[in-house]
Amino acid sequence: MLRRIALLLCLLATPALAQMPAAAPAPASAPVTKPATARVAIETSVGTITVELETERAPITSANFLRYVDQKRYDGTSFYRADPVAPNFGLIQGGASNDPKRLLKPIAHEPTTKTGLSNTDGAISMARGAPGTATSDFFIIIGNMSGLDAKPDQPGDNQGFAAFGHVVEGMDVVHKILASPTSPTAGEGVMKGQMLEPKITILRARRVT
Repeated sequence: MLRRIALLLCLLATPALAQMPAAAPAPASAPVTKPATARVAIETSVGTITVELETERAPITSANFLRYVDQKRYDGTSFYRADPVAPNFGLIQGGASNDPKRLLKPIAHEPTTKTGLSNTDGAISMARGAPGTATSDFFIIIGNMSGLDAKPDQPGDNQGFAAFGHVVEGMDVVHKILASPTSPTAGEGVMKGQMLEPKITILRARRVT
Protein backbone atom coordinates (compact mmCIF):
# COMPACT_ATOMS: atom_id res chain seq x y z
CA MET A 1 0.00 0.00 0.00
CA LEU A 2 2.76 2.46 0.94
CA ARG A 3 4.53 1.77 -2.37
CA ARG A 4 1.34 2.55 -4.33
CA ILE A 5 0.89 5.85 -2.46
CA ALA A 6 4.52 6.85 -3.10
CA LEU A 7 4.18 6.04 -6.83
CA LEU A 8 0.99 8.10 -7.02
CA LEU A 9 2.72 11.09 -5.42
CA CYS A 10 5.54 10.86 -7.94
CA LEU A 11 3.12 10.78 -10.86
CA LEU A 12 1.25 13.78 -9.48
CA ALA A 13 4.47 15.74 -8.90
CA THR A 14 5.95 15.24 -12.37
CA PRO A 15 3.50 17.45 -14.34
CA ALA A 16 3.86 20.20 -11.78
CA LEU A 17 7.63 20.23 -12.25
CA ALA A 18 7.24 20.23 -16.02
CA GLN A 19 5.00 23.28 -15.87
CA MET A 20 7.39 25.43 -13.80
CA PRO A 21 8.43 28.52 -15.85
CA ALA A 22 12.01 28.60 -17.10
CA ALA A 23 14.35 31.02 -15.37
CA ALA A 24 14.45 34.42 -17.05
CA PRO A 25 17.64 34.95 -19.12
CA ALA A 26 20.21 37.31 -17.66
CA PRO A 27 19.94 40.79 -19.16
CA ALA A 28 22.43 41.36 -21.98
CA SER A 29 25.28 43.68 -21.09
CA ALA A 30 25.30 47.01 -22.86
CA PRO A 31 27.51 46.93 -26.00
CA VAL A 32 30.82 48.73 -25.69
CA THR A 33 30.89 51.61 -28.15
CA LYS A 34 34.33 52.29 -29.61
CA PRO A 35 35.18 55.97 -30.20
CA ALA A 36 34.99 56.97 -33.87
CA THR A 37 38.20 56.63 -35.89
CA ALA A 38 39.47 57.02 -39.46
CA ARG A 39 42.34 55.21 -41.18
CA VAL A 40 44.92 56.73 -43.49
CA ALA A 41 47.56 54.92 -45.53
CA ILE A 42 50.81 56.88 -45.82
CA GLU A 43 52.64 55.45 -48.83
CA THR A 44 56.39 56.11 -48.75
CA SER A 45 59.31 55.16 -50.95
CA VAL A 46 60.19 52.39 -48.48
CA GLY A 47 56.71 51.03 -47.72
CA THR A 48 53.26 51.93 -46.39
CA ILE A 49 52.34 53.02 -42.87
CA THR A 50 48.65 52.86 -41.96
CA VAL A 51 47.49 55.01 -39.06
CA GLU A 52 44.18 55.05 -37.21
CA LEU A 53 43.14 58.55 -36.18
CA GLU A 54 41.09 59.22 -33.07
CA THR A 55 38.52 61.47 -34.71
CA GLU A 56 36.28 61.47 -31.64
CA ARG A 57 38.82 61.75 -28.84
CA ALA A 58 41.14 64.18 -30.69
CA PRO A 59 38.74 65.88 -33.13
CA ILE A 60 40.69 69.09 -33.83
CA THR A 61 44.02 67.39 -34.53
CA SER A 62 42.52 64.51 -36.52
CA ALA A 63 40.43 66.87 -38.67
CA ASN A 64 43.54 68.93 -39.42
CA PHE A 65 45.50 65.85 -40.53
CA LEU A 66 42.59 64.69 -42.68
CA ARG A 67 42.38 68.09 -44.38
CA TYR A 68 46.00 67.70 -45.47
CA VAL A 69 45.22 64.17 -46.66
CA ASP A 70 42.00 65.05 -48.52
CA GLN A 71 43.62 68.05 -50.21
CA LYS A 72 46.64 65.88 -51.14
CA ARG A 73 48.98 68.28 -49.38
CA TYR A 74 51.17 65.43 -48.07
CA ASP A 75 51.74 64.00 -51.55
CA GLY A 76 55.39 64.55 -52.48
CA THR A 77 56.48 65.63 -49.01
CA SER A 78 58.81 63.49 -46.90
CA PHE A 79 59.90 61.97 -43.66
CA TYR A 80 62.92 64.17 -43.06
CA ARG A 81 63.94 63.47 -39.48
CA ALA A 82 64.91 60.36 -37.50
CA ASP A 83 65.92 60.47 -33.84
CA PRO A 84 67.11 57.00 -32.74
CA VAL A 85 67.53 57.71 -29.03
CA ALA A 86 68.29 54.03 -28.32
CA PRO A 87 67.72 50.67 -30.06
CA ASN A 88 64.00 50.39 -30.90
CA PHE A 89 63.36 53.74 -29.24
CA GLY A 90 62.94 57.17 -30.79
CA LEU A 91 60.81 58.96 -33.35
CA ILE A 92 60.53 59.80 -37.04
CA GLN A 93 59.11 63.10 -38.29
CA GLY A 94 57.51 64.10 -41.56
CA GLY A 95 55.24 66.58 -43.28
CA ALA A 96 55.43 69.72 -45.41
CA SER A 97 58.40 71.07 -43.43
CA ASN A 98 57.24 74.71 -43.54
CA ASP A 99 56.56 74.75 -47.29
CA PRO A 100 54.29 77.83 -47.48
CA LYS A 101 52.45 76.48 -50.54
CA ARG A 102 51.26 73.46 -48.57
CA LEU A 103 50.56 74.85 -45.11
CA LEU A 104 47.13 75.48 -43.65
CA LYS A 105 46.44 77.64 -40.60
CA PRO A 106 47.80 76.46 -37.24
CA ILE A 107 45.39 74.58 -35.00
CA ALA A 108 44.49 74.73 -31.33
CA HIS A 109 46.51 72.39 -29.15
CA GLU A 110 44.75 69.25 -27.84
CA PRO A 111 46.75 68.05 -24.81
CA THR A 112 46.80 64.41 -23.80
CA THR A 113 45.14 65.37 -20.52
CA LYS A 114 42.07 66.28 -22.60
CA THR A 115 42.10 63.43 -25.14
CA GLY A 116 43.19 60.59 -22.85
CA LEU A 117 45.75 59.50 -25.45
CA SER A 118 49.48 59.05 -24.89
CA ASN A 119 52.78 59.23 -26.76
CA THR A 120 53.49 55.52 -26.56
CA ASP A 121 54.79 52.97 -29.08
CA GLY A 122 53.22 53.56 -32.50
CA ALA A 123 51.51 56.83 -31.58
CA ILE A 124 51.23 59.58 -34.19
CA SER A 125 51.52 63.06 -32.73
CA MET A 126 51.81 66.66 -33.91
CA ALA A 127 55.12 68.51 -34.10
CA ARG A 128 54.94 72.08 -32.81
CA GLY A 129 56.77 75.05 -31.40
CA ALA A 130 54.60 76.86 -28.86
CA PRO A 131 51.15 75.36 -28.11
CA GLY A 132 48.75 76.30 -30.91
CA THR A 133 51.39 76.47 -33.68
CA ALA A 134 51.04 72.95 -35.15
CA THR A 135 50.36 72.86 -38.90
CA SER A 136 51.30 69.87 -41.10
CA ASP A 137 54.29 68.19 -39.50
CA PHE A 138 53.81 65.06 -37.41
CA PHE A 139 55.94 62.39 -35.80
CA ILE A 140 55.58 58.69 -35.05
CA ILE A 141 56.83 57.22 -31.77
CA ILE A 142 58.91 54.04 -31.40
CA GLY A 143 58.87 52.82 -27.80
CA ASN A 144 57.18 54.43 -24.80
CA MET A 145 57.73 58.20 -24.83
CA SER A 146 54.89 59.14 -22.51
CA GLY A 147 57.24 61.79 -21.14
CA LEU A 148 56.03 63.82 -24.12
CA ASP A 149 52.50 63.86 -22.70
CA ALA A 150 51.09 66.97 -21.02
CA LYS A 151 52.34 67.47 -17.45
CA PRO A 152 50.19 70.24 -15.90
CA ASP A 153 52.08 70.04 -12.61
CA GLN A 154 55.39 70.89 -14.28
CA PRO A 155 56.71 74.43 -14.85
CA GLY A 156 57.09 76.12 -18.23
CA ASP A 157 55.58 74.67 -21.41
CA ASN A 158 53.86 71.70 -19.82
CA GLN A 159 51.26 71.03 -22.53
CA GLY A 160 53.15 68.17 -24.17
CA PHE A 161 52.57 66.96 -27.72
CA ALA A 162 49.14 66.18 -29.17
CA ALA A 163 48.89 62.44 -29.83
CA PHE A 164 45.92 61.78 -32.10
CA GLY A 165 46.17 58.17 -33.30
CA HIS A 166 48.43 55.17 -33.71
CA VAL A 167 49.99 52.91 -36.33
CA VAL A 168 47.91 49.82 -37.11
CA GLU A 169 50.05 48.49 -39.99
CA GLY A 170 53.61 49.17 -41.09
CA MET A 171 55.62 49.52 -37.87
CA ASP A 172 58.37 47.65 -39.75
CA VAL A 173 58.48 50.61 -42.16
CA VAL A 174 58.64 53.02 -39.20
CA HIS A 175 61.63 51.10 -37.82
CA LYS A 176 63.27 51.10 -41.25
CA ILE A 177 62.98 54.89 -41.46
CA LEU A 178 64.31 55.27 -37.91
CA ALA A 179 67.40 53.28 -38.95
CA SER A 180 67.96 55.27 -42.17
CA PRO A 181 71.13 57.37 -42.65
CA THR A 182 71.24 60.93 -41.33
CA SER A 183 73.50 63.89 -42.04
CA PRO A 184 75.99 64.61 -39.22
CA THR A 185 75.79 68.37 -39.86
CA ALA A 186 72.25 69.17 -41.08
CA GLY A 187 69.63 70.45 -38.65
CA GLU A 188 69.58 73.12 -35.99
CA GLY A 189 69.66 72.94 -32.22
CA VAL A 190 68.53 69.62 -30.76
CA MET A 191 67.76 68.34 -34.27
CA LYS A 192 71.33 68.63 -35.55
CA GLY A 193 72.45 65.24 -36.83
CA GLN A 194 68.86 63.98 -37.07
CA MET A 195 68.05 65.04 -40.63
CA LEU A 196 67.59 62.08 -42.97
CA GLU A 197 69.96 61.96 -45.93
CA PRO A 198 68.35 61.17 -48.25
CA LYS A 199 64.83 62.04 -47.12
CA ILE A 200 62.15 59.35 -47.35
CA THR A 201 59.52 60.51 -49.84
CA ILE A 202 55.83 60.41 -48.92
CA LEU A 203 54.38 59.40 -52.28
CA ARG A 204 50.76 59.90 -51.20
CA ALA A 205 48.46 59.77 -48.19
CA ARG A 206 44.86 58.54 -48.59
CA ARG A 207 41.93 57.55 -46.42
CA VAL A 208 41.31 53.81 -46.36
CA THR A 209 38.08 53.85 -44.31
